[in-house]
Amino acid sequence: MSQERQKQAAAEAAVDYVAAHLEAGAALGVGTGSTVNFFIDALSPLKEQLGGAIASSEATRQRLAKLGIPLLDLNDIDRLAIYVDGADEIDHDFAMIKGGGGALTREKIIAAAADVFVCIADAGKRVDRLGNFPLPVEVIPLAKRLVAGQLTALGGRPLLREGFVTDNGNLILDVAGLSIHDPQALEATINQITGVVCNGLFAARGADILLLGTENGVLTCAPPAATLRR
Repeated sequence: MSQERQKQAAAEAAVDYVAAHLEAGAALGVGTGSTVNFFIDALSPLKEQLGGAIASSEATRQRLAKLGIPLLDLNDIDRLAIYVDGADEIDHDFAMIKGGGGALTREKIIAAAADVFVCIADAGKRVDRLGNFPLPVEVIPLAKRLVAGQLTALGGRPLLREGFVTDNGNLILDVAGLSIHDPQALEATINQITGVVCNGLFAARGADILLLGTENGVLTCAPPAATLRR
């Protein structure tokens, strides 16, 4: 099964999960990225079940709107039961690197609000240790140089994502070379750097369920019982 077919299979499994677990009329959180695009495209049969969707990016908003799915604001709902999103890397404790699509801040906000975070990914995204994929860090433009220096001091090699501005009007530094032995600790450390809006480590709030597309079909995986979810 090709990587694209693995993504599609994981996305279709997520639609089945939503159909089985989301109450009629409830809102659904929807992430950003190539795997999520497969998920959105497969959502049409659930339009009547959904009360609306919370989109993590303008690109996702546009794709959902084309399907006629009502778009909601996170501030206007009392509860978000399920959030579905992909990952650039996910380890065995279900900590992730996200933000390859540049929507990491809004993704992290929606993930924090959701009762259940369902991660959909192809087998190539599963890793023993995070860090091969450069870590995206969203920064205030004024602080670009300051933050880059601090990230270099942490052992990283930050590179400005050229020609890219986030939906929040900020910049992305993609940081290669980090040794991520403790994802939660590093997530907190980077977020304390003045000028950082958010970083792409999703460890303090990792995924609750992983639907992993493999050559032999989709695996439904749960994190170790001791892993802190929230």
